[in-house]
Amino acid sequence: MPQVAGVGVAEHGNSAELVTLARGGELLDRRRIDLTHDLPTHPYHHEGSWAVRRYAGSPWAREISLPEAIALVERVHVAAEEGAREALNALAARVAQPVGAIALRVCPALPPTIEERIIDTRAATMADSIMYRQALARAAEARGWRVVWYDRDQVFAEAAKALGRDDLEAFLTTLGRSLGPPWQARHKLAAAAAIVAATGAAS
Repeated sequence: MPQVAGVGVAEHGNSAELVTLARGGELLDRRRIDLTHDLPTHPYHHEGSWAVRRYAGSPWAREISLPEAIALVERVHVAAEEGAREALNALAARVAQPVGAIALRVCPALPPTIEERIIDTRAATMADSIMYRQALARAAEARGWRVVWYDRDQVFAEAAKALGRDDLEAFLTTLGRSLGPPWQARHKLAAAAAIVAATGAAS
């Protein structure tokens, strides 16, 4: 059976750190991607909130109607889907091993419509990040990759178990030294997720 790699994702806004590892933990690729360009990065939380006057009076808020905010979110959704496809195509072309799975942070449930997500204060704070994670998930599934949803509070323990190591932090530190900077908490998170993806340690 051919060896397959796993991609771990640590997203922040419309950007994400992607770390790709072989099943044994060997590094194959590290990259930062941006899923959208020249568009607002948090249309639910920012423009959507302005539309329902959630931050009325704040110096950074501006006037926008709810239909305009919904149309903007739709545009960002489309751009994120396209950006995710392009990013994963570029990754697959670069990595020597075939990729079998991608690990993304688990997504809480949201109201079904854009308008409902904007109006719901809690949903509006999460919907942008979830939009980008789901775009990557759909792009991965279109490539035939398995999507693993990880809990950031458990993924390091799952990765350590998958590698059969008690010293995962030491492993991640050594991995970072071999790469050089930047190697921060989000890169370690992506690497742990990549281990889980590559080994199939989570469902």
